[in-house]
Amino acid sequence: MTSNTDTNARPDASRALVVGAGLGGIAAALRLRAKGYRVTLLERCDQLGGRARVFERDGFRFDAGPTVVTAPFLFEELFELFGRDLKDYLTLVPLTPWYRFQFPDGDTFDYGGTPEETRREIARFDERDVQGYEDLLVHSRKLFDAGFTELADQPFHSLITMLKQAPRLLRLRADRTVWQLIAKHFHSPKLRQAFTIQPLLVGGSPFDTTSIYGLIHYLEHKWGIHFPIGGTGAIVAALGKLMAETGIEVRLDTTVDTLIVENGKARGLRLESGETIHGDIVVSNVDPMHLYGKLVDKRDQSLSARLKHRYARLSMGLFVLYFGSKKQYPDVAHHTIWMGKRYKELLRDIFKRKILCDDFSLYVHRPTATDPGFAPEGCDAFYALAPVPNLQGDVDWEVEGPKLRDRIVKALSETLLPGIDECITAEFYMTPEDFKHDYLSHAGAGFSIAPYFTQSAWFRFHNLAEGVDGLYLTGAGTHPGAGMPGVLCSAKAVEKLVPEPAHIEQS
Repeated sequence: MTSNTDTNARPDASRALVVGAGLGGIAAALRLRAKGYRVTLLERCDQLGGRARVFERDGFRFDAGPTVVTAPFLFEELFELFGRDLKDYLTLVPLTPWYRFQFPDGDTFDYGGTPEETRREIARFDERDVQGYEDLLVHSRKLFDAGFTELADQPFHSLITMLKQAPRLLRLRADRTVWQLIAKHFHSPKLRQAFTIQPLLVGGSPFDTTSIYGLIHYLEHKWGIHFPIGGTGAIVAALGKLMAETGIEVRLDTTVDTLIVENGKARGLRLESGETIHGDIVVSNVDPMHLYGKLVDKRDQSLSARLKHRYARLSMGLFVLYFGSKKQYPDVAHHTIWMGKRYKELLRDIFKRKILCDDFSLYVHRPTATDPGFAPEGCDAFYALAPVPNLQGDVDWEVEGPKLRDRIVKALSETLLPGIDECITAEFYMTPEDFKHDYLSHAGAGFSIAPYFTQSAWFRFHNLAEGVDGLYLTGAGTHPGAGMPGVLCSAKAVEKLVPEPAHIEQS
């Protein structure tokens, strides 16, 4: 790694164009800037962050998407590239509990806290599962060492790399699903549900997602779960300030129409406005399904890219209801997983049948539990996120959106948030249609392609573009996958692939 603290790039330095200012794109822009490139970052929306943007309504603030910070060192690294300290830009605080699970019968399970507190909580459901949890952490650490420490930021575009890792992954039973892994360690049906929700946070069903994602348990155990004061939007603002200080050009409200390819090499971008921007390399932080479906001519794609695009299985869609309350709910945790009456059957309906049912499960975010600044005095801010079918399902969201909103508010009013139907305010929602429009997410999928074994590592879209020289991929749809740690690690993989600026052939 070459550290570069100069805020002004040389005018003759090679130019890198980064498309998409989600966290993966921002991280890639900073890493390329530290490497010595002149960097231009282009973003379709009117603010930085992509899915991590911020909404403000009537004195309430809402983080649009990701809210769970599990590996803060990945953010710290971006500031250290330029000799700076994250603590001078941002305050991260640990959360306890990490998650509160609320079950249909009223039972709750608090996950996170001291090891003894976790054991006591588990023992309330089944004494045998205390040892099961300890055994799970042992196996999860092995998955973490293989899947995160050693491989998360390693490019997987070479089949040889995959073949070298295959024996180890098979020894760790990466062919098993997350559900199979957890069912081996837990007897309690409720704890089995609680310890299998992590794949849903990165776009997959635990009944189909590779058990590699069981590493998340050790990831959470190692660093805990944090929340930035000011929300995820404060992280984006801190990174935006760092980009400004280090001379990265940012262009908002800018949508790319086409990748310019000359003699098999990426040479720039054509914008929807008709403007052409030339660059020596291009980094794409857009959904790879959109990249290979709309921005790159099929003639410039390799067979592997075309096959992945054609046969990809997508993550679910998301329905996100943002709202404030005119009163406070001090007993509601920062992160609540509100479980519906069905689990496996509901996920089958969402992922495989692609139908919208009357029932649902929810992730409820209450940032005012930690940061009162998200709401006016005496109020709370929330969002409630429900996994739903992506747009490959036949759902008319103009009709079904208001109905689902009403069902969610009614359910919360009767359980977690008594009386919310009488004091709700500043509300709005996003559907898969909004994800398609705002983020150019293929079929409105919340997390690009799903994290199945056959769509992981070499089988996932490569960080080194398949068919076009000088094009690199970062973000949820490429290796290693979705979630904040995943997209930040994908930027590290890109950094390892991109040559030093002096080695770029100038056009």
